[in-house]
Amino acid sequence: MVLVLAATTCAVAIASGCGSSGTAGSAGRTTVVTAFYPLAYAAEVVGGASVAVRNLTPPGAEPHDVELTARDVGALQHADVVLYLSHGFQPAVERAVKDASGERVDVLDGLALKDGAGDEGGTTDPHVWLDPVLYARVVERVGQVLRRPRPARALAARVRGLDGDYRRGLARCARRELVTSHAAFGYLAARYRLRQIAITGIDPESEPSAQRLGALARLVRRERIRTVFFERLVSPKLAETVAREAGAKTAVLDPIEGLTPAEERRGDTYLTLMRRNLHELRTALGCT
Repeated sequence: MVLVLAATTCAVAIASGCGSSGTAGSAGRTTVVTAFYPLAYAAEVVGGASVAVRNLTPPGAEPHDVELTARDVGALQHADVVLYLSHGFQPAVERAVKDASGERVDVLDGLALKDGAGDEGGTTDPHVWLDPVLYARVVERVGQVLRRPRPARALAARVRGLDGDYRRGLARCARRELVTSHAAFGYLAARYRLRQIAITGIDPESEPSAQRLGALARLVRRERIRTVFFERLVSPKLAETVAREAGAKTAVLDPIEGLTPAEERRGDTYLTLMRRNLHELRTALGCT
């Protein structure tokens, strides 16, 4: 699916988020190809009308498993700037980016990255955008690359405002255990003194054993955890299984790896989804 964003939409990016796709010419503008939604959002808002942004991950698609079309590869190879993540987050994109003729920017460079846990020890966790402090640094990096420091500082300030909201909102909670469908929230948990308990690993398509699911259900019941979180872009069945066996409920915690079509229609952005996540966390953890 070709995802080229209209400059007219991006002109109001700060207000609306400009996170969806459209079709527009790129004459006179910097062409930017991004691997998935958080990078597209940063490029659109920071670049404004000076950029034409193409997101390689279609709305509603799970970005870890995205496969590139021939047109995707062609756009990536000829873009002025390519924004992507290394460390195996999107293998197809990492392979294709080696042939890009423009500036290739791995936004994880220079960030202190966490290792995976358990069976994924030694695997780097790329989910830095769920920590507002780290995502603000990504935004500023995009501003440097696009030579748009002022709008980058403006967006980074709004992102850092989320950090204050999270610190206040999660300061006093009855519980600090965060049960998630996959291990996307390690940076967020570390930033706000939560304990992430993940059903699957960094790769949401990994399959836990029946023994692992049973052990998780017993832990949830023993610790009196009330909520098991799932996400919209992958099947909720594992989360529902653990919750059912533990007598807990399920709720959505969005890893913000992509927008669903419904979120696009509502005009959701990284900022609105992070605030929705905070509301869900406060409810699940019994915060006051």
